[in-house]
Amino acid sequence: MPPLKFDQVKVGRGEDLITMTRWMISQQQTCPEATGDLTLLMAAIQFGCKFVASKVKQAGLVNLLGLTGGSNVQGEDVKKLDLLANDIFRNALIASGKACVLVSEEDENAMLIQDPNLRGKYIVTFDPLDGSSNIDCGVSIGTIFGIFKVADPSKPTEKDLLRCGREIVCAGYCMYGSYVEMILSFGHGVNGFTLDPAIGEFIMTHPNIKLPPRGKIYSINEGNYKYFDEPSKKYVDAVKQKYSARYVGSMVSDIHRTLLYGGIFGYPADSKSKRGKLRILYEVFPMAFLIEQAGGKASTGTKNALDITPEHIHDRSGIWLGSKEDVEELESYYKKR
Repeated sequence: MPPLKFDQVKVGRGEDLITMTRWMISQQQTCPEATGDLTLLMAAIQFGCKFVASKVKQAGLVNLLGLTGGSNVQGEDVKKLDLLANDIFRNALIASGKACVLVSEEDENAMLIQDPNLRGKYIVTFDPLDGSSNIDCGVSIGTIFGIFKVADPSKPTEKDLLRCGREIVCAGYCMYGSYVEMILSFGHGVNGFTLDPAIGEFIMTHPNIKLPPRGKIYSINEGNYKYFDEPSKKYVDAVKQKYSARYVGSMVSDIHRTLLYGGIFGYPADSKSKRGKLRILYEVFPMAFLIEQAGGKASTGTKNALDITPEHIHDRSGIWLGSKEDVEELESYYKKR
């Protein structure tokens, strides 16, 4: 009898589609202490992103554009899609049974999962629909999230929420634009997954994203220039002499471009917003984590963004992030003053 022969099965991009769930399971298998809880939590976030993506595409057809007539805890006008997205993510995360506390931009207080049988060990901070002021004009918007571990799921405390960004376990964002892209990191690099609407799955399309040391684009709202402090003004004056300006006004879109092409994004604290404009727990920390995992840097100008400790769940900060050498050049202007 002839010996049994085996064919080599090729696994890789273009010949074998790697879904996000499959990729997470493969990562879990390399981690002996993994329980699968984080994978299940991410399945809930995936569902929320797919649902929101479908509603964003339908918004103009099913009366989801426009304002609700109310405002959120930040004092911002609330769009109809804001509330829908918030409800979708909240319900999906609770149903996963793996979340303990939820912190949303749309809710004034943190939400503790009351049922002990549905309470897990993770805190999820999220902005359900970032850039929602751009919804009605069709500009790309997105969902931003960060995941922390709670010390004791039976007794979560304020200390579990108000902690520095170095303790983040996972972070990501989902961009809803000409295509739907999820960018994700568990602390071992950054990967990108594109939603294939035909099969309803996120497929890996951008493995191991790395920022170049320097870019050629700066992204900042120069309409606020007159409110900037002197180091920020001097840096902007210098960088505009050598880089091209690109600014969408939707953080997810601007960060996505920066992550893929390099350069620097800035939304600094200024005389109008002395503590900054971006929320630390669900905007600054997740984006800073992703940028650092991709080899870049995130800074307030004087301090690493992940070293901040917020004073309350909706606390704000200024931020500069992007290619490492670009951010270090910005920091040099603060050291000179």
